[in-house]
Amino acid sequence: MSKISKGKKTVLLSLVALMTLFTAACGNENAAESNGEGSETEIITLNMMHPWTSPNVDNEVYKARIAEFEKQNPDIVIEQDGVPAGQYKTKLRTLAAANNLSDINVVWPGADLAPLVSGDLLAPINDLMDNWSAILPESALAGFNVDGNQYAVPTKQTFVDIVYYNKEMFAQIGYDQFPDTYDKFIDAVTKLKAAGITPISLGNKEQWPLQSSYLSVIVDRYVGSDFLSDVIAKKAKFTDPEFVKAIAVIDKLSKLGAFNTDANNMDSVQGQDYFIQGKAAMHISSSTVDARIRINNEEGDKFGIALFPSVEGGKGDPLKSAGVVQYGIAIKNGLDEKKQQAAEKFMKFFVNEDLYKELISNGIVVPATVDIPEDASKYLKEMLELTNKGTAPVFDSVIPTQVVDVMQNGLQALTVGRGTPEELAADVQKAFDNMN
Repeated sequence: MSKISKGKKTVLLSLVALMTLFTAACGNENAAESNGEGSETEIITLNMMHPWTSPNVDNEVYKARIAEFEKQNPDIVIEQDGVPAGQYKTKLRTLAAANNLSDINVVWPGADLAPLVSGDLLAPINDLMDNWSAILPESALAGFNVDGNQYAVPTKQTFVDIVYYNKEMFAQIGYDQFPDTYDKFIDAVTKLKAAGITPISLGNKEQWPLQSSYLSVIVDRYVGSDFLSDVIAKKAKFTDPEFVKAIAVIDKLSKLGAFNTDANNMDSVQGQDYFIQGKAAMHISSSTVDARIRINNEEGDKFGIALFPSVEGGKGDPLKSAGVVQYGIAIKNGLDEKKQQAAEKFMKFFVNEDLYKELISNGIVVPATVDIPEDASKYLKEMLELTNKGTAPVFDSVIPTQVVDVMQNGLQALTVGRGTPEELAADVQKAFDNMN
């Protein structure tokens, strides 16, 4: 072998030796990191189920806060399972029955929370409550408190029964103000229909609008705010004549042709758009959608807001609006220590004064006692004035979901001429009795 060849071989062997040493060193370094001696960070993944899929402004605020949390906490990943609002409670109930809840869940108070608590599926958060004691009054927390244990904190206050109306269209039929009695309301519906104007824009494909936004307040006008809790306590029945009269209002509106003909094929957002586009004189929905209808709309001034009018002989207060604190953030029971700590860290970041102020700035009513930002919309201030005279219960926040489903199906059937108010009331009462 030549001296040159021997030289090349020596160099090659030296390089191999160096690479071997380098690889071993890297292996030792990686081993040190994996053994906790290095700086490699463990990633904690939390799955979160929420109903923030529609283009409502508060939904965008919530998702932006999730993104900001992940940015500030790169060691925690939030895997989002966004479920449309109309399907959310059904999926939550199904997962609960299988003991397969997400790590973090958006929950509702009252009847929706009760089975999750009785099934020991949610972790009490009593030890965290000092984070919100200065900004969340007891009234805002009560619906998420069971037997002295707190299971969730709410993100917003929703009034589900706001009547948005087109001032110009009402002026055309001689109403410079929204009707203050039920008889005048029906008169306005009749005159709007005669003028070739669709009286009410309804998107009931998801079924909850007629139940939540309509029936909640109509029931309160007829039978008062204690009726639904009396039903739960078996002191009243859905078949009581005054409750049947409340259902009959929706039946009457359907027979008058008050709703757009494709109401049951249109979802709630499409129903909003139908109204915003000037195709109907009224839309009954939550305070949340004021952002789309007026606050972020250049033509917002042409729309007014009102509450469902008084009913002759009714037991309810016509100044009350049907409202509920909602979108409570809850943690699944039984998480391991690392996930539990990560979930608590997320909750403390997600629900705080900054969230409430951001929601207020976007026209959303919140249950917290925080200062209203200077940039808050004039429309929000009008909404607060409209809804500060008492709160009526929301039907599906009091009545169990299985019974609500029967009601929703029946109300939808009424709009196409199937069934009677009396038959629906009997069906709902039967569903309730079967639960017990």
